[in-house]
Amino acid sequence: MSTLSVEVKSLGRTFSQKPKKGEKKSPIIALRDVNLQVREGELFGLLGPNGAGKTTLIKILSTLLLPSEGDALVHGHSVIKDANKIRYHINMVCGGESSGYGLLTVRENLWMFSQYYGMPSKFAKDRIDELLGIMDLKDKGDAKVRTLSTGMRQKMNMVRGFMTDPAIIFLDEPTLGLDVQTSRHIRAFVKEWVREKPSRTVLLTTHYMMEADELCDRIAIIDKGTVLACDTPLNLKRMVKRESVVKLEASGLKSGFDLSTVKGVHGTDMHTEPTTGLTRISLILEEESALADVLSALSVAGGRLQGMQKSDPTLEDVFIALVGRGLVNDDNGK
Repeated sequence: MSTLSVEVKSLGRTFSQKPKKGEKKSPIIALRDVNLQVREGELFGLLGPNGAGKTTLIKILSTLLLPSEGDALVHGHSVIKDANKIRYHINMVCGGESSGYGLLTVRENLWMFSQYYGMPSKFAKDRIDELLGIMDLKDKGDAKVRTLSTGMRQKMNMVRGFMTDPAIIFLDEPTLGLDVQTSRHIRAFVKEWVREKPSRTVLLTTHYMMEADELCDRIAIIDKGTVLACDTPLNLKRMVKRESVVKLEASGLKSGFDLSTVKGVHGTDMHTEPTTGLTRISLILEEESALADVLSALSVAGGRLQGMQKSDPTLEDVFIALVGRGLVNDDNGK
């Protein structure tokens, strides 16, 4: 039986908000009764849209935020009772993070962080040089941080996060806003880091479907603070294998057109290209016979079918089937 790196037990987190004048105070539920187990050596993903509760969960597990309900064990220690013990074993990297001091060089910033972590100076300098080489940043080691591009700065943050060789690392949307090449470099580094030592564990949050599919051993799909499903990417796709996955392209559709009310449509996601007016539609159909009603609804709405294909299920199709909509900000090419 494998050792658990993370065990989440009926975790909940509620935030209070200041009510508007004349309105009742209504709390914001960020997480609701979350139960998860992450095994040692696993690359585990949390997949969901912005605002789903992914970052809140990561903040709790990394001891930056206390839960309102339940508990979680990280490396065998409670986030409520043993936060200091947990911090010795973990590190964290966030996407879009702007850590470091702009007036210092890359090496100076990383050495400063190494001293916060209590690393011996000689060992820290050797580790920094090693990771800068892996991340293709060695020629930027003496550059001021303020001169770095967004991608280079994020690579520096990755070096900082992995510098201590943590047992568990939390990556909160690490490729957010990065170009394709930098994103691929970071993903390759993460995969190799886990492969080198089987006891290392990664908990990754992302709203990029392709990233979750490529990296993760198992994925929990989360929306509105609730875990909807948790399994391997392959098994998640099998959830909708019995249903029909159809991709359509149509022109001339009016704004607000909705296929979700058509009988037999289990889930739908639509995106219209502003420049061409072409609408791409992903459909989860309970039976293929429902396609006739879909095409009829398109025609009534003034739409003209430009293309159609049946495809194997993707993680996006799983998400649509579970919540009835897609990830608006997903970028499958990243």
